[in-house]
Amino acid sequence: MHDPLRITTSGGGFPAYVARPQKLPAPAIVVVHEVFGVNADMHQSCDELAAQGYLAVCPDLFWRIAPGVDLSDRTEAERARGLALYNAFDLDAGVNDIAATMQAVRGMPGATGRVGVVGYCLGGLLTFLTAARVGTDAAVAYYPGNADKYAREADRIAGPLIVHLAEKDEYIPADAQREISSALANRPQVQAYSYPGCAHAFARHRGIGYDADAAALANGRTAAFLARHLQKG
Repeated sequence: MHDPLRITTSGGGFPAYVARPQKLPAPAIVVVHEVFGVNADMHQSCDELAAQGYLAVCPDLFWRIAPGVDLSDRTEAERARGLALYNAFDLDAGVNDIAATMQAVRGMPGATGRVGVVGYCLGGLLTFLTAARVGTDAAVAYYPGNADKYAREADRIAGPLIVHLAEKDEYIPADAQREISSALANRPQVQAYSYPGCAHAFARHRGIGYDADAAALANGRTAAFLARHLQKG
């Protein structure tokens, strides 16, 4: 079941896509979109999480600069538009909006109060920053672009986190991946996984870099991780 949700902050309000599980109460997951906005890929990600028993919520974090963005990675024009949105985006404001969404979903009818965050690309970076600055019950960052630039914040991550990295990521080069993994090393609550031969966004449904085997492996690890940390009593 899908219901609209509006998140209210001191600076304004923004909508979110919501996918509800069949059974409530349930833990919640904030799904953080890529540079392509709350598109069909994010809807499917939310629906898959709802099928696993979560209240999945994907807020429109571009509401300040371009509300309602719905792009794919299939055309050069859309990819250029996504890059422009990335360059115009305020990361600090995005983290604040995720925190506001987390607070809102904790109080939703049928929510258990436990909240995880799962993000992709730009959303992966925002998930990493949210884990460090706000704290989550569980966090999953898929190919978090530019996370190496914020590696020093890894020391502030107290909750469980997993990071999925594509070995051949054209946007996160090998040295950046090493810096991310090094910053997360020796932290028992954090695990970084590398996917050999994969390009960026290997888990994006119908995306140009989609790799079915790697996506299944990463999503399986994510599902087990979320169940362990969010479904516990």
